[in-house]
Amino acid sequence: MPMSNPPPSAPFLAGGLDAAAVETRILGYRAVQRVPSPKLTLFVRRDFLSPGLCTALIERIDRVRRPSTIADSNGDPTYRTSETGDLNAADPVVIDTETLLAALTGLDPAYGEPLQGQRYAVGQEFKGHTDYFEPKGLDYWDHCKIPGNRTWTVMVYLNQPEAGGATRFKAIDKIIQPEVGKVVAWNNRRPDGSLNPATIHHGMKVRAGVKYVITKWYRERPWS
Repeated sequence: MPMSNPPPSAPFLAGGLDAAAVETRILGYRAVQRVPSPKLTLFVRRDFLSPGLCTALIERIDRVRRPSTIADSNGDPTYRTSETGDLNAADPVVIDTETLLAALTGLDPAYGEPLQGQRYAVGQEFKGHTDYFEPKGLDYWDHCKIPGNRTWTVMVYLNQPEAGGATRFKAIDKIIQPEVGKVVAWNNRRPDGSLNPATIHHGMKVRAGVKYVITKWYRERPWS
């Protein structure tokens, strides 16, 4: 379990557009490390979720998983080969997880998409991509007309596969290895608020075992 939470009186932040405020909140959470890079804002913390909570989330992902999709097809059928599970917001396990994510980031849960889980079997991956929606993309209006674009991403590894499954941030040549309960959080924008292509990352192939993660995306405006 986390070792430190924001003071109870600390107000929630809105959609994460005030990047400095979010960064301050995250760095105030014990044992958080910021990856040193001028190209993007990226944080890592080990042991964010307990092993028991990770196991419970894995069980729930397995109940609802389906083939993952992408917003704009690029013609590559092997671009994203994982499975995705939409988690029940009323589930006490999901509620507990959401509470911890809000405590880490300070971001108002009303601005967050529903929590998702992903499962990667041997050979599965998600090739290099950014989490925000390209303004010129085919599905941009459908995905962003109400809540706006994505601002922050928070991802937690739920287990450690036998081999492979790391996340590589190509622009800074940073590879993050999966560990049970490890959280990775990043701002999808530059300090000036523009979308940041340096956040491109690759969910690398699992070579042995299975990898599970959960992902929480936050938006410019409340999620509807």
